[in-house]
Amino acid sequence: MSEILPAPASSATSSGSGFRRALGLVFSPTLVRILVPVLMLFLLLAVWQWYVVAHKVPPYILPSPVLVANALVKDWPILGAALVVTLKITFTALILALVGGVALAILISQSKWVELAIYPYAVILQVTPIVAISPLIIIYTPSTQVALLICAWIVAFFPVLSNTAQGLKSTDHNLLNLFELYRASRWQTLFWLRIPAALPYFLAGLRIAGGLALIAAVVAEFAAGSAGSGSGLAFRLLEAQFRLNIPRLFAALILLSVTGVLIFFATSLVSHLLLRKWHESALRREN
Repeated sequence: MSEILPAPASSATSSGSGFRRALGLVFSPTLVRILVPVLMLFLLLAVWQWYVVAHKVPPYILPSPVLVANALVKDWPILGAALVVTLKITFTALILALVGGVALAILISQSKWVELAIYPYAVILQVTPIVAISPLIIIYTPSTQVALLICAWIVAFFPVLSNTAQGLKSTDHNLLNLFELYRASRWQTLFWLRIPAALPYFLAGLRIAGGLALIAAVVAEFAAGSAGSGSGLAFRLLEAQFRLNIPRLFAALILLSVTGVLIFFATSLVSHLLLRKWHESALRREN
């Protein structure tokens, strides 16, 4: 009997550990991080729908989520075309900001004279409100689309320049001394030491610049007041406001918000893929 009695305890232990493993799979940290925001979103939508129906709020003041969804589907040909225009301006400005910001940051890190001559003017462009200078840009450029592109580029340029320049300057001095000891040239030090060390800073600037490029494209279009087939989501927002088509206005806002979130997630994914195997910010702690 003494040999038979421990068997139920061991089976209970195994079943308990199996249940805990199943709970761990169901409530894994990754799944929880996804489910909690999704559940919160559905809760907010449910409260929003209940409030509009219960209090009989007119749609021109606050449309229900159902009306916004209907407007998004019904007006998709208009909103989708406007979204494409806004995305073209955003990503073109972001690419130009990346190329120009990284190139100028490398020049600044290699020459103190270049930093003294150019960096203050980059700061001036950054601190000057884009709404204030966008009318001048519109006047002196050949087309509205070019003006919008320049405005978006100005806003997205400085975070890339500032972060990359700071990263290039923050290289470990001990490693710099080691490269000097082995008689590495300036360009060898730049490509094999300074640029890899500045990569986390550059990626942080990329995440900031991605969102700012979208914001600047919308704000510049507000200031420009462009209309017609080549107009973006900003004009559709103004048009819906003037016509009191509030469901379409909310639909355009949702498109802008979702686009901004997707840009942030895309830049964050790029940062994670490039840093996950070697940088402390992306490595998982063991304790």
